[in-house]
Amino acid sequence: MNLRHLEHWLALAETGSFSRAAEKLHITQSALSRSIQPLGRSVLARARRIVHEAAELKQGAAVMQQGNLGNLRLGLGSGPGAVLMTPWLVHMARHYPGVKVSVIRGPTELQLQQLRERALDALVVDVRRVTPASDLIIGPLYDMPAGLLVRSGHPLLVRYPDGVPFEAVVEYPVASIPLSAEVARMLVARYGPRANPNDLVSLQCEEIPSLLEAVRQTDAVYLGIVGAARDLLAREELVLLPVLPRFNESARLGMVTLAGRTELPVMAVFRRFVAEQMGQGNALPEVEIND
Repeated sequence: MNLRHLEHWLALAETGSFSRAAEKLHITQSALSRSIQPLGRSVLARARRIVHEAAELKQGAAVMQQGNLGNLRLGLGSGPGAVLMTPWLVHMARHYPGVKVSVIRGPTELQLQQLRERALDALVVDVRRVTPASDLIIGPLYDMPAGLLVRSGHPLLVRYPDGVPFEAVVEYPVASIPLSAEVARMLVARYGPRANPNDLVSLQCEEIPSLLEAVRQTDAVYLGIVGAARDLLAREELVLLPVLPRFNESARLGMVTLAGRTELPVMAVFRRFVAEQMGQGNALPEVEIND
């Protein structure tokens, strides 16, 4: 929407007819109609946003008046889901049993659409898979160490006790979630063309627990967030693979919310929970991402 569109709309409102408005503006009726259409779409989008925001303000006021926290609909990416989902559900059931929480899993692109449609209240995802946009607020951000994991007693550990060359890793199935283009570039830069995930990864799905279980039971190699396997590592069922050159990458996880939305009190509970789980020391300042 721009000033010209507004001038055309005002001319139509003042004259009451497309023909008289077009004559006053010295343009054709078809040109006037095309000009009014973009204005209508813009006004509709703003009106829809205003209605949503008014409803959220009303809901927030009612929640505060009743003294409860409200409900939370949360989207989690593969990595955050493996790290956060079960602890979050346990935390809420134990400390806030009266609060309704919903956790939705799925591709980041779909979850971003659901966030924009207000079907979700917040996401925690790999921010490298989020396209910058003026309507999104991303933060805080957390760097989660990533690495290669194998089962205890894996042949690579036996053959290469002083460090496993990456060339040896590709002899085994590699299990991973879908990786962003940025992560793919980092892998190729460090280990060469054979590290391209399109060629490297042979076991792929969005569910990290399933990938880890496949690695625990076979000679497959897991590539991803190490924190997702903390229980298996603690029991020494999986171990970190000492690959050479050293793997020192991390996943960049972040909370994503929609700019301008009214947050219910339960969001503060979730933010504290994420900070405790991810570690305050890894948090980066909250930033608003603009085109």
